[in-house]
Amino acid sequence: MSTDFQRNRDNFCYRHPDRQSFVLCQRCLRTICPECQTPAAVGVICPECLRDQQKSQSPAQRKAERRWSRPRAVSASSGQPIVTYAIIGLTAFVYLLTLIPGGFGDSVQQTLLYWAPLMYPDVTGRFEPWRLLTGALVHAGIWHVGLNMLALWMIGRSLEPLLGRWRFLTLYVLSAIGGSVAVTLLSFTTPVVGASGAIFGLFGALLVIGRHIGANIAGIALVLGINLVIGFIPGFNVSWQAHVGGLLVGLLVAFIFTRTRAVRQRGLQIGLLVAVGAGLVALLFVPVVFPGLVLA
Repeated sequence: MSTDFQRNRDNFCYRHPDRQSFVLCQRCLRTICPECQTPAAVGVICPECLRDQQKSQSPAQRKAERRWSRPRAVSASSGQPIVTYAIIGLTAFVYLLTLIPGGFGDSVQQTLLYWAPLMYPDVTGRFEPWRLLTGALVHAGIWHVGLNMLALWMIGRSLEPLLGRWRFLTLYVLSAIGGSVAVTLLSFTTPVVGASGAIFGLFGALLVIGRHIGANIAGIALVLGINLVIGFIPGFNVSWQAHVGGLLVGLLVAFIFTRTRAVRQRGLQIGLLVAVGAGLVALLFVPVVFPGLVLA
């Protein structure tokens, strides 16, 4: 290294004179080393220019920068949405089983659908708690299963990588159970099938998480609103109770995810999710303790 080169301070970081560099701050044009570089819209800027830029920002700009500088994902997961594909595959497999003639298909559907009285041995003499979840695996027809799985595929391929596989699965399972619990409380004697409760939970989570990361959620809200209204229109054979139950649970679970993102909060997050599950189980005791509050 020549003496002239060493004497030229433009060849060294102005904050660390012993570090050679040829990268310039895009604002002040002084040389900065990698440690002093902060990525900007074009090129990099030095720490002093960064401070000046932050001082000149309006309150709205500072708020937007804080929002977008937060971790974008509750727990980022790379790769394909494996859980989404697995749920679609399992649901499709169960639907194909229900198509087997000779009474076998009908037996599969009757074994897996959700009917609230089967949660209470004193009512039917049987206790089949698995139906809280398996009701989401059986469907009433090709359009029913097709539309639900299409919605799952569209939402899952965006939401699962954002949440991570285990969180996404937890969200789906709790939302499905939430739909069954709502049916228990609001339509006790009605047998129901379909993954709509779980799908509405995903919709609710997408609303909360989308708003949290600053995304435009108007389109999601519109689609969700239309689907909710359809459930209340006479003639449409859908369970609005499952929709509402799944949606409320999805909103709650997503709220927990967005407020417990840090690694140090993982224990708190798991504890809150367990509490949600316990709360849903506790609601199943309402028909026993307060039978007058349950709608037939």
